[in-house]
Amino acid sequence: MSDSMKVILFDLDGTLLPMDQNVFTSTYFKLLTARMAPHGFDPKALIDSIWAGTAAMMKNDGHQSNEDAFWEKFTELNGPDSIRAKPYLEEFYANEFNQAKDFCGYNPLAAETVRMAKAAGKTVVLATNPIFPACATINRIRWTGLSPEDFLFYTSYEDCSYCKPHPQYFADVLDRIGCSPEDCLMVGNDAVEDTAAEKLGIKVFLVTDCLLHHEGLDLSRFPQGGFRELQEYLLKN
Repeated sequence: MSDSMKVILFDLDGTLLPMDQNVFTSTYFKLLTARMAPHGFDPKALIDSIWAGTAAMMKNDGHQSNEDAFWEKFTELNGPDSIRAKPYLEEFYANEFNQAKDFCGYNPLAAETVRMAKAAGKTVVLATNPIFPACATINRIRWTGLSPEDFLFYTSYEDCSYCKPHPQYFADVLDRIGCSPEDCLMVGNDAVEDTAAEKLGIKVFLVTDCLLHHEGLDLSRFPQGGFRELQEYLLKN
């Protein structure tokens, strides 16, 4: 691998963790509403609030953490007492949420590629969209066959104030590791969220196993393929 490529940012959902986004989300919400119903949370209202909180995080302009943006919207919709949902949600992500693993795929080449990059002396970062708490992200990392310790750090809603595709999300990640954009590669599957890294001068490789390509963008300029193709790209670059 080239010495000029010092840092590799890996997306999680649909990249290291293959999944059908709709199937995963449907399963996740079924598990979540079942966990929260005994505590008095109406399933439809809860799901609507989760979506609204997610939208608030996606629109976050950096003035607060994504965590605060989520709970500000959640309590705005459900009243200040609804903050009592927070420990219940954290317990859910630490426990029942793991059942959603059965509705995700598994690709051993994903973990193999991360380890290959580390063995070559590269810094690896999990650059997942920070809309989940850390406990949920830790579990999703483990579903891939990796561990949180395999990465220099991973982004979560507690420690980020932007989301992809906002360029500042990537800028903040680079600031944390002291890396220049030209020394970095973003590996992801989303034609909008992950290719936004290019705006900062970060190189992008698109993993096409679960490619999200909703807007008809021309992706021909991006190197792309499965993990074997990614490994070959890393060896050449």
